[in-house]
Amino acid sequence: MEGTSIAIEIDGEAICLDSVGDDEQEAQENGEMQQIIYSAENGEQLAFNNQEQGREEEPTGNEEDREHSSIIPSREELTEELRNKTAYSEEEAYRLYCDYGHRMGFSVRKGKQYYFTGTKTIRTKDYYCSKEGLKDDEQLTEANFNKPETRTNCKAMVRFRVDSEGQWRVIQIIPEHNHELVRPEEIHLLRSVRTLSVPKPGVLNAMVNAEIQAMHGSLHINEDGAECHSQLSIRSYTLLEPEDCEALVGYFKRRANEQGMFYWDVEVDQEGRMANFFWRDGRSRIDYDSFGDVVMFDTSHRTNKYNMICAPFVGVNQHRQNVMFGCAFLLDESPASYEWLFKSFLEAMGGHPPKTIFTDQNESISKVIEDVLPGTRHCLCQRFIEKNLQSYLGTISDSGTFHSMLSKCMRECESEAEFDEAWAMMHHEYNMQKHQWLNDLYQQRHKWCTALHKDAFDGGIESLDRNEGSNNVLSSIDDESTSLATVVHELDKTVGIWRKNESLEDIQCNQAAPECTVKHTRILQHAAEVYTHKVYKSLEKYFLDGCGATSYQEVQCDETLYRLEFILQRSGPKVWVVFLNTSTLDLSCSCKKFETMGVLCSHALNALSLKNVDRIPEKYILKRWTKYVRKGTYPFPVDGFAEQDHSYALMYRNTAMRFVYDLLMKSKSHQNTRKLILDVLESGEKSLESVCELKRLHMHPLGKEKDGNRVEKRKKKSTKQEKHSSISSFTLHSILVMQRLSLIV
Repeated sequence: MEGTSIAIEIDGEAICLDSVGDDEQEAQENGEMQQIIYSAENGEQLAFNNQEQGREEEPTGNEEDREHSSIIPSREELTEELRNKTAYSEEEAYRLYCDYGHRMGFSVRKGKQYYFTGTKTIRTKDYYCSKEGLKDDEQLTEANFNKPETRTNCKAMVRFRVDSEGQWRVIQIIPEHNHELVRPEEIHLLRSVRTLSVPKPGVLNAMVNAEIQAMHGSLHINEDGAECHSQLSIRSYTLLEPEDCEALVGYFKRRANEQGMFYWDVEVDQEGRMANFFWRDGRSRIDYDSFGDVVMFDTSHRTNKYNMICAPFVGVNQHRQNVMFGCAFLLDESPASYEWLFKSFLEAMGGHPPKTIFTDQNESISKVIEDVLPGTRHCLCQRFIEKNLQSYLGTISDSGTFHSMLSKCMRECESEAEFDEAWAMMHHEYNMQKHQWLNDLYQQRHKWCTALHKDAFDGGIESLDRNEGSNNVLSSIDDESTSLATVVHELDKTVGIWRKNESLEDIQCNQAAPECTVKHTRILQHAAEVYTHKVYKSLEKYFLDGCGATSYQEVQCDETLYRLEFILQRSGPKVWVVFLNTSTLDLSCSCKKFETMGVLCSHALNALSLKNVDRIPEKYILKRWTKYVRKGTYPFPVDGFAEQDHSYALMYRNTAMRFVYDLLMKSKSHQNTRKLILDVLESGEKSLESVCELKRLHMHPLGKEKDGNRVEKRKKKSTKQEKHSSISSFTLHSILVMQRLSLIV
């Protein structure tokens, strides 16, 4: 069987992922931890970090080779040097051409071989440039549609002949390539240049265990995960098939070409193998600007094929629906992998961390969040905790009484004292001293008990319906043969459905008023005008629940400050205290509903109604829950910055790009909206040219002397256009576009 190689393209250059010959040998490059960031908002490669990049590589040849290694020969000299080389095995011949390719700037794959008649002894062997040949049309099936075409029918090759003494000599070289060679600073990416015969998994494990034993005197793996990461790095070589890596990278590159704001990032392990992936599209970046205050990071699903963690970053939008911020494939759960991922996520979102992040109970994640997201409140998702009960508690988790008691501890307590009482009852009932997991859970109670993190904004993300969540989708499409690219493609389809549902809700909110159960309450009428239908209905429900209070007591603290106690008699009396300043309309409630949900509670709404306040104060209307959440998302100051301020210029560019991208996405589905956007852009371009021309005239006053009348007329015309069609006019046009879009859509 002819040898094959798998390659990806990075900025137009081909990089060989693997080389597989007739004996199924695999190529591996030695090196330290590397990171390739392939993404910016334009899809370019941003950086490549390699701790050993500057280190001289030890030559594998003889003493004469070492002497020549300090001199940079020409390409003709390199070719002639290869022509005069002699090898004594197939592997050594392959190494010679790989070394030649490394120095020239191309990757190598194994080619055809011919045998002596009647034997299995090789007579001649060919090695090709990795871009040799072309794929046949019949090979481009649906199964490999997302593999990038990297071959250019390059004819560069070398042919070795084996003589009777077993010496491999070069008998033919074609040095010319029909494509660009890799630049010198990218040569270290060529992974076919230094080969390593990888032992079988059992030998690998023995090697790893022997090394750990030598270092520690036992098989103990220390807490920081360093040795574990080293072992996983070696195994990652055998886990991820090159075809899957190629297909996934091809899919990402194609998305980046289609969408200017698509971002993707890859981490490479110590053996040069792709290990961890993160990606998000342009719409996710736009959504994060509006809804990135709370994030659910879900690591509960693993792909069946490689047992990789598939970890989506999910938020909640203005209609209380799922919204995708990005997703990752992780090879392991080491602190290093999570640190890389959170840093990549933070970079993809412009360096803006969320207010709150919900995760599973994981020590590595907790530590990394403290380091990478120090200002973010970390909470444990109650749903993940309940999902883990069977794994940690066994038969106890089957008890309905236990579930009820744990649920009360999680969600139904109003104070820390009430929680302590409920936990003590459960502790006594089930003798929980025996269960270390529950004791560890108690130590982290401030991260998951509702009564103990009322100051953490959650947006109700834990109460969302997860039937259409990413995990459900992954479970339905993932099996042993599902490639990573297919998983990504199916996730994208699911996210497309989420976004379609959001659009449908937007239309309903723009075209009709919500169904109101309470008809004649002015404060609710105001809420119906500003909030989306889903949020209004929950607010109305809070209001009706507040009406169930059998009594309230009012105390005037000073001239404008009131203290109102609302007493609810259901299942035992509960008291909530609201402080309201009728002058400033500042208010607070002991239930902390606004702090956690971003909408006023029933107690606060009733307090406002009792004091004849018929509108919700603007300071308590969170824009993320309103119908106009997408409007005016990108305001930035135009004054107070020096013209040469680089940081301001960068902020302006990034903000304007997201603004225009958002408008284009909103307008792409209808001919009228597309024409509207193009007309506005054309008008803005003319206005901008007028302003620039006027500025040029001010910078070159000598032009007035050459043609005073003409320049004066142009100046007057430009001044007039500046007044009516300046940059601020373009902003006005954008606002009009948003209004007209809402009517057309």
